[in-house]
Amino acid sequence: MPPTTEHKSGIELKTLGHRIRHHRVLRGLTLDELGALVGVAGSQLSLIENGKREPKLSLLQALADALGTHVTDLISGEPPNRRAALEIELERVQSSQVFRQLAIPPIKVTKGLSDETIESIIGLHRELQRRENEASATPEEARRANTELRLRQRAADNYLPEIEELAERQLRAAGHTGGALKHRTVSVMAEQLGFELIYVNDLPSSTRSITDIENGRIYLPPASIPGGHGLRSMALQAMAHRLLGHERPTDYADFLQQRLEINYFAACCLVPQTAAVAFLDRARKDRNLAVEDLRDAFGVTHEAAGMRMTNLLTKHFGMPLHFLRVGGQGQVERVYENDGLPLPEDVTGAVEGQIVCRKFSARNAFEQQNRTTEHYQYTDTPAGTFWCATQTGARSSGEFSITVGVPFDDAKWWRGRETPARAVSTCPDESCCRRPQSVTESPWRGKAWPSARVHTHIFSPLPRGAFPGVDDLEVYEFLDRHTEH
Repeated sequence: MPPTTEHKSGIELKTLGHRIRHHRVLRGLTLDELGALVGVAGSQLSLIENGKREPKLSLLQALADALGTHVTDLISGEPPNRRAALEIELERVQSSQVFRQLAIPPIKVTKGLSDETIESIIGLHRELQRRENEASATPEEARRANTELRLRQRAADNYLPEIEELAERQLRAAGHTGGALKHRTVSVMAEQLGFELIYVNDLPSSTRSITDIENGRIYLPPASIPGGHGLRSMALQAMAHRLLGHERPTDYADFLQQRLEINYFAACCLVPQTAAVAFLDRARKDRNLAVEDLRDAFGVTHEAAGMRMTNLLTKHFGMPLHFLRVGGQGQVERVYENDGLPLPEDVTGAVEGQIVCRKFSARNAFEQQNRTTEHYQYTDTPAGTFWCATQTGARSSGEFSITVGVPFDDAKWWRGRETPARAVSTCPDESCCRRPQSVTESPWRGKAWPSARVHTHIFSPLPRGAFPGVDDLEVYEFLDRHTEH
């Protein structure tokens, strides 16, 4: 490890040494001449000027007197000139872990080394550090990070008490007393943080919102776009970064953790814990729990209401459950479970992207004629029987379903428990729904040749950058445009 240039006293020794040298040169003194004035050897002063030794306060005072300045001037944290600042910065970057890993000898600073050369070297180091800090990962690393995060949340019953409490404090401070969270209240919450919500038409396509920290602005999509819940949620997520003290993500796992935390904060604000638990308690006592009722009571989406149940039902009512968002092809897009529901996994343990059993209500709900109401179903699995409520929907990229379910014994608390619909799933046994039965396969064996649709996202590299997928140039150009007005 290289020696540190900051002593326990808090004095930055390298800067101190440069300031002493600066004043010595101004006075036209050599090291030995200054040493004679203060009673120490020139070699000792050389160690001090090179930031390798901290002088006693008495010696500092003597040096200040001999140099015609004050101790406070010598111990100032500001380099005395541009050259000193460059030399200090060069030593810092050459002491970094990133540079030491390269096993390249550091460049020794001499009088013949020009300022421009030092600047160029520092620039290379900064780019090296920037690339090292980019939250880039292979798809496998990203899936592993996502799986680890899901398992941590499952161990915590998907409940983050600190964020729950933070959200309720912010809501009280903004004057929210109950009911659906108003846009105006969200604006007040932003104002209390020193931010103004601004709705614009030209957000970069790679972003959902942009926070201008310098000028106290949060830029969001146009206020006229459909779905008030989405705009409130985006504003709350942007605020959450500030409230939670997030720094730039250091890797993909850090990025995922931050995204989970801001989503959690937004959900806590839109469906506050105290009011939601009281609402769910009444519904449970009436044996009338329903995702759609929580959704309507707080003015959020069906998905947001279902996910909020995963935060609260286990913690406050001891009820394990599962949540699934499944695409039209049967692929898992979002998942949470702490009730033992058997789900498909890849070799990394990841569930996202895997195909769920055809027998699950998350898939066969697409076959229902009436899509406007929830579809209820009991499903017998190798892990037991589960009751599920599924609602389908559509978006530009295709159909999807939202499912919330519980083990059989807890179905008694839910609306729809009387359903006669029942299915049997033996997955992961492939004979359940993946392997064709011989009576179906035999007539066509060797006589069919399908042309597969290649999913291009399989070959797409994982987005790079501290904020994966965000085009930094577009963001900075956007901020330039809006700062000019």
